[in-house]
Amino acid sequence: MRLKKEKLRIGFLMGLGDIISWQLTGWTLTMVSLGCGFVGPVVRGWYRVLNQFIHSTTKVDAVKKMLLDLGGFAPCFLGCFLPLVRVLNGLSAQDNWAKLQQDYCDALITNYYLACHACVALIWNSYLSWKAHQL
Repeated sequence: MRLKKEKLRIGFLMGLGDIISWQLTGWTLTMVSLGCGFVGPVVRGWYRVLNQFIHSTTKVDAVKKMLLDLGGFAPCFLGCFLPLVRVLNGLSAQDNWAKLQQDYCDALITNYYLACHACVALIWNSYLSWKAHQL
């Protein structure tokens, strides 16, 4: 039951993102099916594998998981996800390969940028909370 809920949640979030994108650019709702049928199961499987190899929940282990996720999973995932979206939108294999070569590095760098941004935001929010609660 948890797996089904997680798939639906990821599908919903990806679909919502696709709807927003569609409003801005005219894309279709393929992200809902990708979220439920590809992203949800793949990400869930990856986190299961990650948790099998790194059992504990210490801060050091959390950093290890994050580094493995960013360094190992993200490049592979993007290399599968981007072409899959384009296949579903009818792009030929040759055009898909050319588009992947054009977009892959930008998508991966943006992924790393967002991860760094999230870490900085966490530090900043921790500081703000500490500062706000000083009496």
